[in-house]
Amino acid sequence: MKREELTSLINAASGRAEADLVIRGARIINVFSGRIHLGDIAMKDGLIAGVGEPGEYEGKEEVDADGLYAAPGFIDSHIHIESSYVSPEEFGRMLVPHGATTVLADPHEIVNVCGQRGLEYMIDAAKGTKLSIRFMMPSCVPATPFEHAGAVLEAEDMEAPLQREELLGLGEFMDFPGIVNSIPRALAKVALAHRVGKPIDGHASGLAGKALNAYAAAGIVADHEADSLEEVKDRLERGLYVMLREGSACHDLRRNIQAVTPANSRRFLLCSDDRQPETMLTLGHLDNHLKLCVEEGVDPVTAIQMATLNAAECFGMKDRGAIAPGRRADIVLLEDLEDFRVSKVWIRGELCAEGGVYLPPVTKHSIQSVQGSVNIGDFCRARLAMNLKSNRVNTIRILPGGVVTARGTAEVKVDKTGDFVWDPAKDVVKISVIERHHGTGHVANAFLEGYGIKHGAVAVSVAHDSHNIIAVGVDNREIEAAVKAIQVQEGGIALVKDGQVIECMPMPIAGLMSDQSGEWVRDRLEAIQDKAYNELGISRDVEPIMTLTFMSLPVIPEVKLTDMGLFDVEAFRFLPLEAE
Repeated sequence: MKREELTSLINAASGRAEADLVIRGARIINVFSGRIHLGDIAMKDGLIAGVGEPGEYEGKEEVDADGLYAAPGFIDSHIHIESSYVSPEEFGRMLVPHGATTVLADPHEIVNVCGQRGLEYMIDAAKGTKLSIRFMMPSCVPATPFEHAGAVLEAEDMEAPLQREELLGLGEFMDFPGIVNSIPRALAKVALAHRVGKPIDGHASGLAGKALNAYAAAGIVADHEADSLEEVKDRLERGLYVMLREGSACHDLRRNIQAVTPANSRRFLLCSDDRQPETMLTLGHLDNHLKLCVEEGVDPVTAIQMATLNAAECFGMKDRGAIAPGRRADIVLLEDLEDFRVSKVWIRGELCAEGGVYLPPVTKHSIQSVQGSVNIGDFCRARLAMNLKSNRVNTIRILPGGVVTARGTAEVKVDKTGDFVWDPAKDVVKISVIERHHGTGHVANAFLEGYGIKHGAVAVSVAHDSHNIIAVGVDNREIEAAVKAIQVQEGGIALVKDGQVIECMPMPIAGLMSDQSGEWVRDRLEAIQDKAYNELGISRDVEPIMTLTFMSLPVIPEVKLTDMGLFDVEAFRFLPLEAE
């Protein structure tokens, strides 16, 4: 802060000069002391100048809070904007009315597709929203060596970007085996983050014991992948912050919040990981997380600490997270501390949302640099054929309520060439992953159990984390038609029946995001879901698109499919299609 700016702030704080804005008569939530008191908040040049008794400050503009609760702006400690299927500008428009003023976004989806060109697009696009989007440098591009991504980033590629102000830290380190086993390329990235003084986010599903000690010893600060209360306890006791995740795909908050006590509550954060438009438009964002916390018996002020100060402290954001002098004037007015209905939102002292409406204009950045991301080379139907030597096969078995799968076995029909023949009496279908970044021709086929599809095929260019095309269908003709539809529309989602596209959603931004509004995306997804259930017969116990996008994620147990083959996450090896 320059001396002139500091002088202006101090003069307003001391009362020698008028504040730019004073919020009067608010019940101010102090996340340091846990106290709620009636008072005024004075703001100057986008910062909080002072918090005082009623009538203590005067401002050029004054707003009567009329006894509403004033909380610090909410901070989502871990989210992937790309998983919302909308651009950063549109993402901000949707989140700010729910009290979000800062998100920690890991753009590893788009960087896995477009490399640093994708990172630059996200940084530039983020300038078009008032939401403060603090980016984490993707640490695992690709996420594992067991799939082909659109880019490869080593430590030397990250050095210059990670030192930029726009990059808050190193994103979720999914390659925990690389750390635990002291693999040089993994440790080089960790050492780089330490050298430039940036925090390292974690991702260590199932890690325990000495392996977790090794992971924590590397300087990992937080983890959102605690799958049980025991895993929550393990992480807390090793000094990691635990993120309570509540997204569109994963719903961990109600379970994991049972571990919160008055003694450990300051070590918990709130995060979404993913948040689709339908979820945002119906349930909201961290306002919904807070509601769930209180429903589970957590004190409201404690819950607000998790959504504000805890996240700011964990990631070293000393300029925000509290209503206190010198902090950013990111303030949310709440009608209550049960449903957390948001009345108004200020970001850096500017009123940005009122009554559920985002107020600033939305200016969108050009998407030209990240278009044309689908390159499937000479893909054709023949690449979907199998050459099975047995009709007893390994399967990816969908488990309800999340993205974890199980390894299953099934007996299937095969034709005289050894290719799979769908049997309507069995809930086993072909699943395929097609490399889409470099036109290599890599195609891997396997079996999916529990998806329920009875007609046609579904293809998506969102397939965590390398984002090749993933498709499921009852036969090769239908799968081929769906994949080629994705090629024509430059990415997105396509549903096919009898060889014809019956519903689709183009996603021209790296094959990951639409360039349309959140409401448009919601409506398209609703139409897709309707056709998936009613035309293709997909099981109503399965979210047809979100579930499919995680069937290729080789860092989440137990079995997944990449463009290189069927992969056993726990054994860390590829599996044959035929079962023993």
